[in-house]
Amino acid sequence: MSLLERLNSDMKQAMKNKEKEKLTVIRMVKASLQNEAIKLGHDLTEADELTVISREFKQRKDSLHEFEKAGRQDLVDKIHSELVILEAYAPKQLSEEELSELIKATIEETQSSSKADMGKVMGALMPKVKGKADGSLVNKLVLQHLS
Repeated sequence: MSLLERLNSDMKQAMKNKEKEKLTVIRMVKASLQNEAIKLGHDLTEADELTVISREFKQRKDSLHEFEKAGRQDLVDKIHSELVILEAYAPKQLSEEELSELIKATIEETQSSSKADMGKVMGALMPKVKGKADGSLVNKLVLQHLS
């Protein structure tokens, strides 16, 4: 079942169960997927769908950080619940240990040894972890392994 089919199915169920918040999140994700398909001019591949879901997730995490800084607990709670709903559609995230192993393997692959090789390592690593790990965490761990 494709992501769009899953979203449609969940949207119908949310309507039947009168889950307004879940319905709103699903509609926003569907709209983002449709906008991306229009922008690209073709049906979305699984990788394209993954990119859109990751973008939605990142936007909400950024908003969460800003709302926490501003002391807006009502919005923090709303974003938290949206993130929980979105997690159902995102791929399983890699643990820090799994990510560290992947980083070590990529560093060996690219024969990197210093922070000057950061771009080379990140370029080889990011396609492997796309959608499965937060880019800032990846960046931080790569810097730790290269220093």
